[in-house]
Amino acid sequence: MIAVSRTPRPFAVTLRMVAGIAVPMTLAYLSTPLIGIVDVAVIGQLGDAALIGAVALGALLFDFLGVSLNFLRSGTTGLVAQAMGAEDREAEAMVLWRALLLAFGAGLLVVVLHRPLLSAFLVAMGPSDAVATATRDYFTVRAFAMPLMLANYAILGWLLGLGRARVALVLQLLIGLTNVAGSVLLVMGLGYGVAGAAAASVFAELVTALAGGVVVMRALGRRPRPSLAAVLERAGFMRMVAVNRDIFVRSMLLIGTFSFFSAVGARFGDVTLAANALLLNIFLLGGYFLDGLATAAEQLTGRSIGAHYRPAFDKTVTLSVIIGGAMAALLALLALVFGDAFVYALTTAEDVRTAALAFLPWAAMTPIAGALAFIMDGIYIGATWSAMMRNMMIVSTLVFLAVWAVAVPAMGNHGLWLALLVFLGARGVTLYLAVPSRANATFGAAG
Repeated sequence: MIAVSRTPRPFAVTLRMVAGIAVPMTLAYLSTPLIGIVDVAVIGQLGDAALIGAVALGALLFDFLGVSLNFLRSGTTGLVAQAMGAEDREAEAMVLWRALLLAFGAGLLVVVLHRPLLSAFLVAMGPSDAVATATRDYFTVRAFAMPLMLANYAILGWLLGLGRARVALVLQLLIGLTNVAGSVLLVMGLGYGVAGAAAASVFAELVTALAGGVVVMRALGRRPRPSLAAVLERAGFMRMVAVNRDIFVRSMLLIGTFSFFSAVGARFGDVTLAANALLLNIFLLGGYFLDGLATAAEQLTGRSIGAHYRPAFDKTVTLSVIIGGAMAALLALLALVFGDAFVYALTTAEDVRTAALAFLPWAAMTPIAGALAFIMDGIYIGATWSAMMRNMMIVSTLVFLAVWAVAVPAMGNHGLWLALLVFLGARGVTLYLAVPSRANATFGAAG
Protein backbone atom coordinates (compact mmCIF):
# COMPACT_ATOMS: atom_id res chain seq x y z
CA MET A 1 0.00 0.00 0.00
CA ILE A 2 1.04 3.63 -0.49
CA ALA A 3 1.34 5.28 2.89
CA VAL A 4 -0.58 8.56 2.66
CA SER A 5 0.73 10.95 5.29
CA ARG A 6 -1.65 11.80 8.13
CA THR A 7 0.62 14.62 9.22
CA PRO A 8 0.34 17.49 6.73
CA ARG A 9 3.48 18.12 4.70
CA PRO A 10 2.95 21.67 3.43
CA PHE A 11 4.09 22.80 0.00
CA ALA A 12 3.08 25.75 -2.15
CA VAL A 13 1.28 25.36 -5.47
CA THR A 14 2.18 28.20 -7.81
CA LEU A 15 1.42 29.20 -11.37
CA ARG A 16 5.07 28.49 -12.19
CA MET A 17 4.73 24.91 -10.90
CA VAL A 18 1.62 24.34 -13.00
CA ALA A 19 3.28 25.78 -16.10
CA GLY A 20 6.46 23.79 -15.44
CA ILE A 21 4.49 20.58 -15.98
CA ALA A 22 1.78 21.77 -18.37
CA VAL A 23 3.98 23.42 -21.01
CA PRO A 24 6.42 20.51 -21.60
CA MET A 25 3.58 18.00 -21.59
CA THR A 26 1.53 20.06 -24.03
CA LEU A 27 4.51 19.95 -26.40
CA ALA A 28 4.85 16.22 -25.78
CA TYR A 29 1.18 15.52 -26.47
CA LEU A 30 1.29 17.61 -29.64
CA SER A 31 4.11 15.34 -30.84
CA THR A 32 2.07 12.19 -30.09
CA PRO A 33 0.37 11.91 -33.52
CA LEU A 34 3.77 12.19 -35.21
CA ILE A 35 4.37 8.43 -35.55
CA GLY A 36 1.18 7.73 -37.48
CA ILE A 37 1.52 10.89 -39.57
CA VAL A 38 5.13 10.08 -40.49
CA ASP A 39 4.27 6.51 -41.46
CA VAL A 40 1.45 7.71 -43.72
CA ALA A 41 3.59 10.49 -45.22
CA VAL A 42 6.53 8.21 -45.99
CA ILE A 43 4.36 5.44 -47.43
CA GLY A 44 2.50 8.12 -49.39
CA GLN A 45 5.68 8.79 -51.34
CA LEU A 46 5.40 5.30 -52.84
CA GLY A 47 2.26 6.38 -54.73
CA ASP A 48 0.14 3.31 -53.87
CA ALA A 49 -3.29 4.12 -52.42
CA ALA A 50 -3.66 0.60 -50.98
CA LEU A 51 -0.46 0.99 -48.97
CA ILE A 52 -1.54 4.39 -47.66
CA GLY A 53 -4.89 2.95 -46.60
CA ALA A 54 -3.18 -0.01 -44.95
CA VAL A 55 -0.92 2.16 -42.81
CA ALA A 56 -3.88 4.36 -41.85
CA LEU A 57 -5.96 1.34 -40.82
CA GLY A 58 -3.08 -0.37 -39.01
CA ALA A 59 -2.24 2.81 -37.11
CA LEU A 60 -5.93 3.23 -36.23
CA LEU A 61 -6.10 -0.23 -34.65
CA PHE A 62 -2.80 0.28 -32.84
CA ASP A 63 -3.94 3.68 -31.55
CA PHE A 64 -7.23 2.16 -30.37
CA LEU A 65 -5.34 -0.46 -28.39
CA GLY A 66 -3.02 2.23 -27.06
CA VAL A 67 -5.87 4.45 -25.91
CA SER A 68 -7.60 1.46 -24.33
CA LEU A 69 -4.48 0.67 -22.29
CA ASN A 70 -3.44 4.26 -21.59
CA PHE A 71 -4.56 3.77 -17.98
CA LEU A 72 -1.02 2.45 -17.42
CA ARG A 73 0.18 6.03 -17.85
CA SER A 74 -2.53 7.95 -16.04
CA GLY A 75 -3.08 5.48 -13.20
CA THR A 76 0.66 5.37 -12.51
CA THR A 77 0.92 9.18 -12.36
CA GLY A 78 -1.65 9.54 -9.59
CA LEU A 79 -0.25 6.75 -7.43
CA VAL A 80 3.36 7.95 -7.76
CA ALA A 81 2.40 11.56 -7.04
CA GLN A 82 0.67 10.44 -3.84
CA ALA A 83 3.75 8.46 -2.79
CA MET A 84 5.89 11.52 -3.53
CA GLY A 85 3.63 13.73 -1.40
CA ALA A 86 3.90 11.25 1.45
CA GLU A 87 7.71 11.16 0.95
CA ASP A 88 7.46 7.37 0.63
CA ARG A 89 10.38 6.54 -1.66
CA GLU A 90 9.82 2.80 -1.48
CA ALA A 91 6.21 3.21 -2.62
CA GLU A 92 7.35 5.37 -5.55
CA ALA A 93 9.50 2.48 -6.76
CA MET A 94 6.86 -0.19 -6.12
CA VAL A 95 4.29 1.65 -8.22
CA LEU A 96 6.73 1.63 -11.13
CA TRP A 97 7.48 -2.08 -10.87
CA ARG A 98 3.79 -2.93 -10.60
CA ALA A 99 3.01 -0.77 -13.62
CA LEU A 100 5.78 -2.42 -15.63
CA LEU A 101 4.50 -5.89 -14.71
CA LEU A 102 1.01 -4.93 -15.91
CA ALA A 103 2.47 -3.33 -19.04
CA PHE A 104 4.46 -6.36 -20.09
CA GLY A 105 1.59 -8.72 -19.24
CA ALA A 106 -0.95 -6.72 -21.27
CA GLY A 107 1.55 -6.17 -24.08
CA LEU A 108 2.38 -9.86 -24.40
CA LEU A 109 -1.33 -10.68 -24.41
CA VAL A 110 -1.83 -8.36 -27.40
CA VAL A 111 1.14 -9.99 -29.17
CA VAL A 112 -0.36 -13.45 -28.63
CA LEU A 113 -3.83 -12.33 -29.75
CA HIS A 114 -2.82 -9.93 -32.51
CA ARG A 115 -3.99 -12.14 -35.37
CA PRO A 116 -7.60 -12.62 -34.16
CA LEU A 117 -7.71 -8.95 -33.12
CA LEU A 118 -6.60 -7.90 -36.59
CA SER A 119 -9.04 -10.28 -38.30
CA ALA A 120 -11.98 -8.94 -36.29
CA PHE A 121 -10.91 -5.36 -37.05
CA LEU A 122 -10.67 -6.01 -40.79
CA VAL A 123 -14.10 -7.65 -40.83
CA ALA A 124 -15.53 -4.57 -39.11
CA MET A 125 -13.77 -2.10 -41.44
CA GLY A 126 -14.32 -4.04 -44.69
CA PRO A 127 -11.29 -2.83 -46.69
CA SER A 128 -10.39 -4.09 -50.15
CA ASP A 129 -8.26 -7.22 -50.50
CA ALA A 130 -5.18 -5.18 -51.37
CA VAL A 131 -5.58 -2.91 -48.34
CA ALA A 132 -6.35 -5.87 -46.05
CA THR A 133 -3.20 -7.70 -47.15
CA ALA A 134 -0.99 -4.67 -46.64
CA THR A 135 -2.64 -3.93 -43.27
CA ARG A 136 -1.72 -7.44 -42.11
CA ASP A 137 1.89 -6.86 -43.19
CA TYR A 138 1.97 -3.58 -41.22
CA PHE A 139 0.16 -4.62 -38.04
CA THR A 140 1.80 -8.06 -37.75
CA VAL A 141 5.16 -6.31 -37.39
CA ARG A 142 4.04 -3.33 -35.32
CA ALA A 143 2.10 -5.49 -32.83
CA PHE A 144 5.45 -6.55 -31.37
CA ALA A 145 5.93 -2.97 -30.19
CA MET A 146 2.99 -3.24 -27.80
CA PRO A 147 4.91 -4.46 -24.70
CA LEU A 148 7.49 -1.73 -25.32
CA MET A 149 4.85 0.93 -25.86
CA LEU A 150 3.04 0.02 -22.64
CA ALA A 151 6.33 -0.03 -20.74
CA ASN A 152 6.94 3.48 -22.08
CA TYR A 153 3.47 4.45 -20.81
CA ALA A 154 4.42 3.19 -17.33
CA ILE A 155 7.75 5.03 -17.34
CA LEU A 156 6.10 8.21 -18.61
CA GLY A 157 3.45 8.00 -15.88
CA TRP A 158 6.14 7.46 -13.25
CA LEU A 159 8.15 10.48 -14.39
CA LEU A 160 5.05 12.67 -14.50
CA GLY A 161 4.06 11.50 -11.03
CA LEU A 162 7.42 12.81 -9.82
CA GLY A 163 6.84 16.08 -11.68
CA ARG A 164 9.71 15.46 -14.13
CA ALA A 165 7.87 16.78 -17.16
CA ARG A 166 10.97 17.97 -19.03
CA VAL A 167 12.51 14.50 -19.00
CA ALA A 168 9.15 13.09 -20.14
CA LEU A 169 9.14 15.59 -23.02
CA VAL A 170 12.63 14.49 -24.09
CA LEU A 171 11.54 10.86 -24.19
CA GLN A 172 8.45 11.73 -26.25
CA LEU A 173 10.56 13.69 -28.71
CA LEU A 174 13.03 10.80 -28.86
CA ILE A 175 10.37 8.32 -29.92
CA GLY A 176 9.05 10.68 -32.59
CA LEU A 177 12.41 11.60 -34.09
CA THR A 178 13.67 8.00 -34.02
CA ASN A 179 10.54 6.91 -35.85
CA VAL A 180 11.01 9.61 -38.50
CA ALA A 181 14.61 8.56 -39.13
CA GLY A 182 13.76 4.86 -39.15
CA SER A 183 10.82 5.24 -41.51
CA VAL A 184 12.78 7.29 -44.00
CA LEU A 185 15.68 4.80 -43.91
CA LEU A 186 13.67 1.56 -44.07
CA VAL A 187 10.95 2.67 -46.48
CA MET A 188 12.52 5.21 -48.78
CA GLY A 189 16.14 4.13 -48.41
CA LEU A 190 15.93 0.34 -48.26
CA GLY A 191 12.50 -0.20 -49.86
CA TYR A 192 10.88 -2.31 -47.15
CA GLY A 193 7.42 -0.76 -47.67
CA VAL A 194 4.73 -0.99 -44.99
CA ALA A 195 6.70 -3.59 -43.02
CA GLY A 196 9.58 -1.13 -42.88
CA ALA A 197 7.30 1.62 -41.55
CA ALA A 198 6.04 -0.74 -38.86
CA ALA A 199 9.58 -1.88 -37.98
CA ALA A 200 10.63 1.76 -37.58
CA SER A 201 7.85 2.20 -35.01
CA VAL A 202 8.99 -0.90 -33.12
CA PHE A 203 12.57 0.37 -33.13
CA ALA A 204 11.48 3.79 -31.88
CA GLU A 205 9.60 2.23 -28.96
CA LEU A 206 12.64 0.05 -28.15
CA VAL A 207 15.09 2.96 -28.16
CA THR A 208 12.77 5.01 -25.98
CA ALA A 209 12.20 2.14 -23.55
CA LEU A 210 15.97 1.67 -23.18
CA ALA A 211 16.50 5.41 -22.67
CA GLY A 212 13.62 5.49 -20.19
CA GLY A 213 15.14 2.54 -18.36
CA VAL A 214 18.42 4.43 -17.96
CA VAL A 215 16.54 7.47 -16.63
CA VAL A 216 14.64 5.28 -14.16
CA MET A 217 17.77 3.52 -12.89
CA ARG A 218 19.52 6.84 -12.36
CA ALA A 219 16.47 8.27 -10.60
CA LEU A 220 16.21 5.28 -8.29
CA GLY A 221 19.91 5.56 -7.51
CA ARG A 222 21.18 3.36 -4.73
CA ARG A 223 17.95 3.21 -2.79
CA PRO A 224 17.00 -0.34 -1.76
CA ARG A 225 15.06 -2.28 -4.38
CA PRO A 226 11.68 -3.56 -3.14
CA SER A 227 11.36 -7.34 -3.05
CA LEU A 228 9.12 -9.17 -5.48
CA ALA A 229 6.85 -10.07 -2.57
CA ALA A 230 6.49 -6.37 -1.70
CA VAL A 231 5.76 -5.47 -5.33
CA LEU A 232 3.12 -8.20 -5.53
CA GLU A 233 1.68 -7.36 -2.11
CA ARG A 234 -2.04 -7.95 -2.58
CA ALA A 235 -3.51 -4.72 -1.22
CA GLY A 236 -1.14 -2.41 -3.11
CA PHE A 237 -1.30 -4.40 -6.34
CA MET A 238 -5.09 -4.67 -6.23
CA ARG A 239 -5.39 -0.93 -5.64
CA MET A 240 -3.44 -0.30 -8.84
CA VAL A 241 -5.59 -2.83 -10.69
CA ALA A 242 -8.80 -1.22 -9.39
CA VAL A 243 -7.69 2.29 -10.40
CA ASN A 244 -6.64 1.09 -13.85
CA ARG A 245 -9.89 -0.88 -14.28
CA ASP A 246 -12.02 2.20 -13.57
CA ILE A 247 -9.96 4.37 -15.94
CA PHE A 248 -10.27 1.65 -18.59
CA VAL A 249 -14.09 1.64 -18.29
CA ARG A 250 -14.13 5.43 -18.49
CA SER A 251 -11.91 5.37 -21.59
CA MET A 252 -14.05 2.74 -23.31
CA LEU A 253 -17.19 4.80 -22.74
CA LEU A 254 -15.43 7.89 -24.08
CA ILE A 255 -14.26 6.05 -27.20
CA GLY A 256 -17.70 4.50 -27.59
CA THR A 257 -19.42 7.88 -27.44
CA PHE A 258 -17.20 9.39 -30.13
CA SER A 259 -17.57 6.27 -32.27
CA PHE A 260 -21.35 6.54 -31.92
CA PHE A 261 -21.10 10.23 -32.90
CA SER A 262 -19.28 9.23 -36.10
CA ALA A 263 -21.68 6.39 -36.84
CA VAL A 264 -24.74 8.65 -36.51
CA GLY A 265 -23.04 11.27 -38.69
CA ALA A 266 -22.51 8.62 -41.37
CA ARG A 267 -26.30 8.13 -41.60
CA PHE A 268 -26.59 11.70 -42.85
CA GLY A 269 -24.40 10.85 -45.85
CA ASP A 270 -20.76 10.87 -46.88
CA VAL A 271 -20.52 14.65 -46.99
CA THR A 272 -21.77 15.12 -43.43
CA LEU A 273 -19.59 12.27 -42.22
CA ALA A 274 -16.53 13.91 -43.79
CA ALA A 275 -17.47 17.34 -42.43
CA ASN A 276 -17.90 15.99 -38.90
CA ALA A 277 -14.60 14.10 -39.05
CA LEU A 278 -12.82 17.21 -40.25
CA LEU A 279 -14.34 19.42 -37.54
CA LEU A 280 -13.53 16.96 -34.76
CA ASN A 281 -9.89 17.87 -35.37
CA ILE A 282 -10.65 21.20 -33.71
CA PHE A 283 -11.65 19.35 -30.55
CA LEU A 284 -8.65 17.01 -30.80
CA LEU A 285 -6.20 19.89 -31.22
CA GLY A 286 -7.75 21.70 -28.27
CA GLY A 287 -7.51 18.50 -26.30
CA TYR A 288 -3.74 18.31 -26.74
CA PHE A 289 -3.39 21.74 -25.13
CA LEU A 290 -5.81 20.96 -22.30
CA ASP A 291 -4.19 17.55 -21.69
CA GLY A 292 -0.94 19.24 -20.68
CA LEU A 293 -2.79 21.25 -18.03
CA ALA A 294 -4.67 18.13 -16.91
CA THR A 295 -1.34 16.36 -16.41
CA ALA A 296 -0.16 19.19 -14.15
CA ALA A 297 -3.40 18.83 -12.19
CA GLU A 298 -2.79 15.07 -11.86
CA GLN A 299 0.66 15.47 -10.37
CA LEU A 300 -0.15 18.31 -7.98
CA THR A 301 -3.42 16.75 -6.84
CA GLY A 302 -1.76 13.41 -6.15
CA ARG A 303 1.09 15.09 -4.32
CA SER A 304 -1.28 17.16 -2.15
CA ILE A 305 -3.27 14.07 -1.18
CA GLY A 306 -0.10 12.11 -0.42
CA ALA A 307 1.06 15.03 1.71
CA HIS A 308 -2.42 15.34 3.30
CA TYR A 309 -2.32 19.08 2.65
CA ARG A 310 -5.73 20.51 1.71
CA PRO A 311 -4.55 24.06 0.83
CA ALA A 312 -2.34 22.69 -1.96
CA PHE A 313 -5.24 20.63 -3.29
CA ASP A 314 -7.62 23.60 -3.27
CA LYS A 315 -5.06 25.83 -4.98
CA THR A 316 -4.47 23.18 -7.64
CA VAL A 317 -8.20 22.95 -8.40
CA THR A 318 -8.62 26.74 -8.50
CA LEU A 319 -5.60 27.42 -10.72
CA SER A 320 -6.39 24.55 -13.07
CA VAL A 321 -10.01 25.63 -13.57
CA ILE A 322 -9.11 29.29 -14.14
CA ILE A 323 -6.26 28.53 -16.56
CA GLY A 324 -8.30 25.85 -18.33
CA GLY A 325 -11.25 28.20 -18.77
CA ALA A 326 -9.06 30.96 -20.20
CA MET A 327 -7.29 28.51 -22.51
CA ALA A 328 -10.60 27.07 -23.72
CA ALA A 329 -12.00 30.54 -24.45
CA LEU A 330 -8.90 31.39 -26.48
CA LEU A 331 -9.06 28.10 -28.41
CA ALA A 332 -12.75 28.69 -29.18
CA LEU A 333 -12.02 32.22 -30.40
CA LEU A 334 -9.21 30.97 -32.64
CA ALA A 335 -11.51 28.29 -34.06
CA LEU A 336 -14.18 30.86 -34.90
CA VAL A 337 -11.72 33.33 -36.45
CA PHE A 338 -9.56 30.87 -38.37
CA GLY A 339 -11.95 27.95 -38.73
CA ASP A 340 -12.80 28.64 -42.34
CA ALA A 341 -9.10 28.74 -43.28
CA PHE A 342 -8.62 25.48 -41.35
CA VAL A 343 -11.46 23.83 -43.27
CA TYR A 344 -10.18 25.02 -46.64
CA ALA A 345 -6.68 23.77 -45.80
CA LEU A 346 -7.91 20.27 -44.98
CA THR A 347 -10.12 19.62 -47.99
CA THR A 348 -10.64 20.79 -51.56
CA ALA A 349 -14.11 19.24 -51.83
CA GLU A 350 -16.55 22.15 -52.05
CA ASP A 351 -19.53 20.20 -50.71
CA VAL A 352 -17.55 19.10 -47.64
CA ARG A 353 -16.29 22.65 -47.13
CA THR A 354 -19.84 24.03 -47.25
CA ALA A 355 -21.12 21.45 -44.79
CA ALA A 356 -18.17 21.92 -42.42
CA LEU A 357 -18.63 25.69 -42.33
CA ALA A 358 -22.31 25.23 -41.48
CA PHE A 359 -21.40 23.19 -38.38
CA LEU A 360 -18.20 25.11 -37.50
CA PRO A 361 -19.77 27.12 -34.62
CA TRP A 362 -20.63 23.87 -32.84
CA ALA A 363 -17.07 22.55 -33.21
CA ALA A 364 -15.63 25.87 -32.04
CA MET A 365 -17.53 25.48 -28.77
CA THR A 366 -16.06 22.05 -27.97
CA PRO A 367 -13.00 23.40 -26.10
CA ILE A 368 -15.27 25.44 -23.82
CA ALA A 369 -17.70 22.56 -23.29
CA GLY A 370 -14.90 20.08 -22.66
CA ALA A 371 -12.36 22.15 -20.68
CA LEU A 372 -13.78 21.34 -17.25
CA ALA A 373 -13.93 17.63 -18.11
CA PHE A 374 -10.23 17.59 -19.04
CA ILE A 375 -9.28 19.37 -15.81
CA MET A 376 -11.49 17.20 -13.64
CA ASP A 377 -10.05 14.06 -15.23
CA GLY A 378 -6.64 15.26 -14.09
CA ILE A 379 -7.90 16.03 -10.58
CA TYR A 380 -9.67 12.69 -10.20
CA ILE A 381 -6.83 10.62 -11.65
CA GLY A 382 -4.31 12.34 -9.38
CA ALA A 383 -6.57 11.77 -6.39
CA THR A 384 -7.24 8.16 -7.55
CA TRP A 385 -10.98 8.83 -7.24
CA SER A 386 -11.36 6.57 -10.23
CA ALA A 387 -14.67 4.94 -9.22
CA MET A 388 -16.41 8.32 -9.08
CA MET A 389 -14.88 9.31 -12.44
CA ARG A 390 -16.16 6.06 -13.94
CA ASN A 391 -19.64 6.58 -12.50
CA MET A 392 -19.93 10.16 -13.75
CA MET A 393 -18.84 8.98 -17.21
CA ILE A 394 -21.71 6.48 -17.18
CA VAL A 395 -24.14 9.26 -16.18
CA SER A 396 -22.80 11.61 -18.87
CA THR A 397 -23.05 8.91 -21.54
CA LEU A 398 -26.70 8.35 -20.64
CA VAL A 399 -27.29 12.12 -20.84
CA PHE A 400 -25.66 12.15 -24.29
CA LEU A 401 -27.97 9.36 -25.49
CA ALA A 402 -31.04 11.14 -24.09
CA VAL A 403 -30.17 14.41 -25.88
CA TRP A 404 -29.34 12.50 -29.08
CA ALA A 405 -32.71 10.73 -29.03
CA VAL A 406 -34.57 14.06 -28.79
CA ALA A 407 -32.36 16.50 -30.68
CA VAL A 408 -31.29 14.52 -33.74
CA PRO A 409 -34.81 13.83 -35.05
CA ALA A 410 -35.62 17.52 -34.60
CA MET A 411 -32.34 19.16 -35.65
CA GLY A 412 -30.46 16.56 -37.70
CA ASN A 413 -26.66 16.89 -37.54
CA HIS A 414 -26.99 20.12 -35.53
CA GLY A 415 -28.72 18.02 -32.87
CA LEU A 416 -25.87 15.52 -32.95
CA TRP A 417 -23.35 18.29 -32.22
CA LEU A 418 -25.62 19.60 -29.47
CA ALA A 419 -25.62 16.14 -27.86
CA LEU A 420 -21.81 16.05 -28.01
CA LEU A 421 -21.49 19.47 -26.34
CA VAL A 422 -23.93 18.44 -23.60
CA PHE A 423 -21.97 15.23 -23.07
CA LEU A 424 -18.68 17.11 -22.69
CA GLY A 425 -20.25 19.66 -20.37
CA ALA A 426 -22.04 17.07 -18.26
CA ARG A 427 -18.78 15.21 -17.63
CA GLY A 428 -17.05 18.31 -16.34
CA VAL A 429 -19.94 19.67 -14.28
CA THR A 430 -20.85 16.39 -12.56
CA LEU A 431 -17.22 15.78 -11.59
CA TYR A 432 -16.70 19.37 -10.43
CA LEU A 433 -19.80 19.32 -8.22
CA ALA A 434 -18.56 16.15 -6.53
CA VAL A 435 -15.12 17.58 -5.68
CA PRO A 436 -16.02 19.17 -2.30
CA SER A 437 -17.56 16.01 -0.87
CA ARG A 438 -14.73 13.83 -2.17
CA ALA A 439 -12.12 16.25 -0.79
CA ASN A 440 -13.85 16.36 2.62
CA ALA A 441 -13.88 12.58 2.72
CA THR A 442 -10.18 12.45 1.80
CA PHE A 443 -8.79 15.28 3.94
CA GLY A 444 -11.49 15.57 6.59
CA ALA A 445 -14.14 18.30 6.61
CA ALA A 446 -11.89 20.66 8.48
CA GLY A 447 -9.16 20.28 5.81
